[in-house]
Amino acid sequence: MMSTAGFFQQYGREMLVSTHEHLALMLIAMCVACAMAIPLGIALARCRNRLLVNTAMGLVNIIQPVPSLALVALTVVLFHLINESMDARVLATLGVFPALVALVAYALLPILRNTYTGIRQVDPAVIEVATAMGMTRRQILFAVQLPLALPFIMAGIRIATVWTVGVATLVSLVGAGGLGDLIFRGLSNYRINLILAGAAPAAALALVLDWLLARLERWLTPAGPRGVRSQ
Repeated sequence: MMSTAGFFQQYGREMLVSTHEHLALMLIAMCVACAMAIPLGIALARCRNRLLVNTAMGLVNIIQPVPSLALVALTVVLFHLINESMDARVLATLGVFPALVALVAYALLPILRNTYTGIRQVDPAVIEVATAMGMTRRQILFAVQLPLALPFIMAGIRIATVWTVGVATLVSLVGAGGLGDLIFRGLSNYRINLILAGAAPAAALALVLDWLLARLERWLTPAGPRGVRSQ
């Protein structure tokens, strides 16, 4: 093993570039997943059609048991089949786009489930009081339900973020870049230093983001109900 100074001198630039790519993939995927899952979770929590709710939750639940590497591969296969059926290259089967689709799909469930649970756990008595005060459904949602559900939503975002950091190491296999490039290059030649150059920043990124989001989640939680979250 080389010295620490030599390690960073040789791999430091690649680590910075790959970490930047990794963060960009993760942030874009999380923004898209939040934009999809939070409104859908709110809509399902306020929906009275149980069949519709169970169907929607079931469809999202199907994705979670699929191994992350298999999900990335299935995304590529799906895009290839779509291109074949349309006899044109409509969707890119390699690169950032299929990688982001796989990452978003993997991040949806914890955000959706915790948003749904957070809205549903609000005490009905609180809703009744707000209604008696003349508040509309929209006002109750933004002034009562969402603030009380926010710690649950943040817990879901925290889980999804850590998962996405891990899954993002695999999307380098489809040419999306990120820290997985260093890891797989190192594994192909059994170069321990190169594996470490990819794995260490990925692990550190997951730990730091988990710590930061845990602090934010705790800050958003009222003093009274700090306790068990829906995970």
